[in-house]
Amino acid sequence: MNLGRVKKITIIMVLALGVALFAGGTPRAQETASEAQYLIKFALLAPEGSTWHRVLKDFDKEVYEKSGGRMKLKIYAGGVAGDETDILRKIRIGQMHAGGFTGLGLGEIVPDVRVKELPFLLDSYAQVDKVNEALLSHFEKSFLEKGFVYLGNAEAGFVYILSNKAIRNLKDSQGVKFWMWAGDPLAEALFKEFKITPIPLALPDVLTSLQTNLIDAVYAPPLGAVALQWFTRTKYMTNVRFTNSTGGMVVSKKYFDTLPADLQKILKEAATKSCRALIEVTRTDNEKSIEAMKRSGIQLVDVNPADLQQFVNQSRTVWQALVGKLYTQELLDRVKGIVGK
Repeated sequence: MNLGRVKKITIIMVLALGVALFAGGTPRAQETASEAQYLIKFALLAPEGSTWHRVLKDFDKEVYEKSGGRMKLKIYAGGVAGDETDILRKIRIGQMHAGGFTGLGLGEIVPDVRVKELPFLLDSYAQVDKVNEALLSHFEKSFLEKGFVYLGNAEAGFVYILSNKAIRNLKDSQGVKFWMWAGDPLAEALFKEFKITPIPLALPDVLTSLQTNLIDAVYAPPLGAVALQWFTRTKYMTNVRFTNSTGGMVVSKKYFDTLPADLQKILKEAATKSCRALIEVTRTDNEKSIEAMKRSGIQLVDVNPADLQQFVNQSRTVWQALVGKLYTQELLDRVKGIVGK
C-alpha cells in the first residue's frame, strides 16, 4: 500500500479502549445534489476522504437511487458537528438524525456494548463476527429502548500500543506517559489495574501531545495510528492485539418513524450492506497499515508467552470490575461462552 494513500485513511471508531479512531478538523458538510423529500443529517468524526466517509458516500448513493430520489444523506464529516457527545446531543434534540460512532460513543447510549471491547476477550475476526451476530438482536432492542434504531455493526479493528519505549511486559509500561481517551470508563479501569497513571486527552490533542513529549505512548488500530499520524511520533509497536475496537451506525427512532415503511426498509438494508463493506475494508487496510508502518521504521516488539499471560490475567480482573457498571454478569458470561472463555 502506498504510504501516501495510507495516511489519508482513517478509522471508524478509534478504539475501545477507545481508538478509534477519528481525526478532528472542520470540513464542510457534503453538498446534496438536490433536496430530497427525506434528508438524513448524518454526522461522524472521520474526515472526508477516509474509509468511513467513502463507504458512507456509497451508502448515500444507494439509498438515493433505491428510493427514487426521495431519500438522501447529508454527511457532516470530520467532527464539524462536534465530538461524539455533541453529535448524540444534537440527534436527541433533532438537529442531527444519525451518526457513525466508536464504541465510546455507542456506550454513551447503551453502556453494555463495551463488553465487545474488553481486552483479550476477542482474539480473532472470527470471534468478533460470531459475537456480533449472536448479540445483534440484543443490541437492536437495547438501542431501541433508548430511542435509537441500530443500523449495523462496524469496527476500527484490533488495538495495539505504539510508544517511544519498547513495551514487552507490564514492568516496561511503568513510568510511560500513556494517553487515555478522556471520559472512557473502560480505559480508565484498565489503566488502574495496570497501575499506570494515564494522561486524559481529547482525540484532536494527541498528535500535538506526542510532538511536545507530553505523552510518549498511545493505543490505536494500525489504520488509526496512520490516519492520525501518531506513528510518525512513535518508534515501537507492541505486537499484541490488546482489544478489538468496535463501532456502529445509529439513527434517531423519532426520525426513523417519520419515514414511510418502504424507505425504512431501504435504509436498513443499505446500512447493513455498508456496515459489512466497512468492516471488510477496515480489516484489509489495518493489515496494510502495519506493513506501511514497518516500512517507515516502526519496530514491532514481540512479547513472550509468560509476559503475555500476565497482561491477560490483569485484564480478566477488569472484566469483572466493570460488571454492574457497564454490563451485567449475564452478558459477560454469554460473550465468554460464545468465544469459549
